[in-house]
Amino acid sequence: MKRKVKIFLLLLLPFAALAQDEKNYEDSLQSALERAANDTIRLELNRKLGFFYQDSNPRKALPYHEAQLALAQKLNLQLWEADALEQIAYCHVSWSQTEFADAYKNYISALKIVENPNSAKNGFGFANFSYSKSPEDARLAIMGMVHFELGSFYNRTRYYKESLEQYYKAVEIGERIQNKKILSLANRDIGRTFLLNNQLDSGIIYLRKSEESYQNSPYQRNLGTLYLMIGNYYLQKQQPDSSKLILQHAIAISQDPASIGLIGYLNQALGVVFSQTGELDSALYYTFAGQKIADSLHNLQAVSIGLTQLGNIYKLKNDYATAYDYLLKGKNLGDSLNNDYINKTMQFLNLVFDQKIRLQELEKEQQESKSRNRMVALLTGLGIFLLVAILLYWNNRQKQKANKVLEKTLSDLKSTQKQLVHSEKMASLGELTAGIAHEIQNPLNFVNNFSEINSELLDELQTAINANDSKEIKSIIHDIKDNENKIAQHGKRADGIVKGMLQHSRASTGQKEPTDINTICDEYLRLAYHGLRAKDKSFNANLQTDFDNSLEKINIVPQEIGRVILNLLTNAFYAVTEKKKSCEQSSISYEPIVSIKTKRVNDKIEIIVSDNGNGIPDDVKEKIFQPFFTTKPTGQGTGLGLSMSYDIITKGHKGTLQLESEIGKGTSFSIILPNKS
Repeated sequence: MKRKVKIFLLLLLPFAALAQDEKNYEDSLQSALERAANDTIRLELNRKLGFFYQDSNPRKALPYHEAQLALAQKLNLQLWEADALEQIAYCHVSWSQTEFADAYKNYISALKIVENPNSAKNGFGFANFSYSKSPEDARLAIMGMVHFELGSFYNRTRYYKESLEQYYKAVEIGERIQNKKILSLANRDIGRTFLLNNQLDSGIIYLRKSEESYQNSPYQRNLGTLYLMIGNYYLQKQQPDSSKLILQHAIAISQDPASIGLIGYLNQALGVVFSQTGELDSALYYTFAGQKIADSLHNLQAVSIGLTQLGNIYKLKNDYATAYDYLLKGKNLGDSLNNDYINKTMQFLNLVFDQKIRLQELEKEQQESKSRNRMVALLTGLGIFLLVAILLYWNNRQKQKANKVLEKTLSDLKSTQKQLVHSEKMASLGELTAGIAHEIQNPLNFVNNFSEINSELLDELQTAINANDSKEIKSIIHDIKDNENKIAQHGKRADGIVKGMLQHSRASTGQKEPTDINTICDEYLRLAYHGLRAKDKSFNANLQTDFDNSLEKINIVPQEIGRVILNLLTNAFYAVTEKKKSCEQSSISYEPIVSIKTKRVNDKIEIIVSDNGNGIPDDVKEKIFQPFFTTKPTGQGTGLGLSMSYDIITKGHKGTLQLESEIGKGTSFSIILPNKS
């Protein structure tokens, strides 16, 4: 027995050394508080002193946290205020284990503050002081701790369902802000709750989660409490050896004076384990050690447990007189504590009951308010419905009137559209007129010339006949026939030009037919060029053609494709004309070039019309194919040419019309048509 006493004293030596360090720390805090220059410093020092005392002497810690509360309210620092309310509540519970009502009120007050996100704005300095990343994290940390301690409240009154709800809320917040203190404490007490309800497997899962959160965290001094619960788990699982090891390890790591109360409980727990294994002397040793610590801390609840435990051990040793004495003392103290506990618990339960009644009344008021609001909403809805019905009826009458106006407007628009399209066709025909005249003039000149020659030849033939010169007669007749052939050839050429003009001007039937694309391109290039030359005799341009002679005829509507090619060529000639004018004004040498090219691209035919004009700006490119958009001066363009061309190629022939242009260098339009349309 003497050896065990020596061991116990040796275990206390580290606490003596640590106690001296703690005393020095306490004195430095008290001295700093006396010299504090302002309320902000006093606020922090009161909190530190409260924390210093609250585990070992919560009665002594309470005034410091109350001073913290008063200063926080004075400075309007809401996070500090909520923290103070939480610590005051903790001191109430730790001090008497029964001050439930006051503690509960303080916890609820703290929770109301931190549930408002704006409270973080008034958390000056608290984030750094509480090791949080930000004021918002500090707010959530306080909320998490309040939920944890409310869970402990419900646990003490055996409201296990409500207790677990609070613990789970704490875990959710802890995971959200990765707060290991909250996670370790909440998971630990969830595990303890499951053990109290004999759900051992669930209990150990949460206890191990708690142990994981303790690792690499600044809260490892609380590991002893966790190991006390794990030791209880092994004891319930009938594994006393494992229970002994974990409890002894808990004592070994709990080496700071603030943990002296925990060591008392650990010793009492070891006493229970040894009594169950029949090692009664060891059971007495550890129980007496725990009892001594409980007496020194005036922990009457622990004292009552220890007295009852000693009575049971002496009963096992058959020392019935001593057993009776301890059991009687334990019972009397326990009854006293239980009566006080019951009274305080009833106050707490009444408080909770009153709150539930208030919540029910509030809910009832809210339901009544909702009913009233629904009735008002229904009547308002009916009124709005009637108003809407009237408005719809009136609107319908207006629409009927408007529809008649719109129908007439639409009819007028369609008529105008037809006129505009026709105007565009006539405009392109107008561009062709001079070119057509020039093209017809050439074959007509040949017809006239050969007709005059034939007239002279006929006179010569008459002379030859009179002279009976058969050889001359045959020669003249041969020349007349050659000239007649040439007259017929050039007549057909003129006829073809006229037919092409008529084809271009008349409405398209939309009927596709095999067409030589090279012929169309060449014909419209010359017509467009001569048309411009007829207007401006001084204009000259380098016309370049590059036709792929291997191209076969393709199915197109020739009038429509001709109209597109003419439009692109007309625009090209306009572009080079404008550039030539600007170059002449600046005395810059410039040769207008307009080219047209055809080629096969895989299974498609491509027609490229290019010029070396001024080019088209990027902002104009985006709108170039829009109806009525034109860059020409007013009166010189309808803005429909490229729009109509785009529709003819993309919709009528399932092809594409693409634009490439570079400012100062020129523009190319590419028509890509399917080889088989």
